[in-house]
Amino acid sequence: MTGELGYSLPPAVRRIANNFRLVGWVSFWVQIVSGVIATLLFVTSLLGLQSVSNRGGAENAAAGSGFFLAAVGLAAVYVGVFWAFQYTRFAHRLKSSNPDLRPKPKNAAKMIATGLIISVLGMFCGLLGAGGVVGVLMLKVISQPQSSIAVANPTLAVEPLDVFLVQATINTLISHFAGIVGSLWLSWKINKQS
Repeated sequence: MTGELGYSLPPAVRRIANNFRLVGWVSFWVQIVSGVIATLLFVTSLLGLQSVSNRGGAENAAAGSGFFLAAVGLAAVYVGVFWAFQYTRFAHRLKSSNPDLRPKPKNAAKMIATGLIISVLGMFCGLLGAGGVVGVLMLKVISQPQSSIAVANPTLAVEPLDVFLVQATINTLISHFAGIVGSLWLSWKINKQS
């Protein structure tokens, strides 16, 4: 069968290439949008932390180790974005007119495994970071006196920037979740066709 490609491509290879292309682009866009939003929230939180520190004010939840782990998770989002784009390039190579230049099936499995590892490690760091950030917020909230409206110790006040950081880590986790779902779906589709 010759289609728009102008040469015969085995149907199984065509389906696998189309799956890689679809998953690559969907994963790319979900991760990039979520990652950019998370980055903006992280930067806003970090700038707010520096601003509060310079004024001698309250500590922000970002001051804890949770911020570092959440930032590592966010960095992994961009590695995942790059890898999702690599899925699209892999699909393009699969459609090569020269069968000798086409990647082998084991290369597809390696691509998917690498994508899963990136997303799972990123999600792990993001979850640890989120746990640290939420833990700091929880300590601030339970340390506040319940009977007074004004907080006696400003370092115990929960600030809006604290919530920005929680939202940023949630967006990071959404990005990694999209990468994991995409890789698992690809694995399922390829194994189904084998």
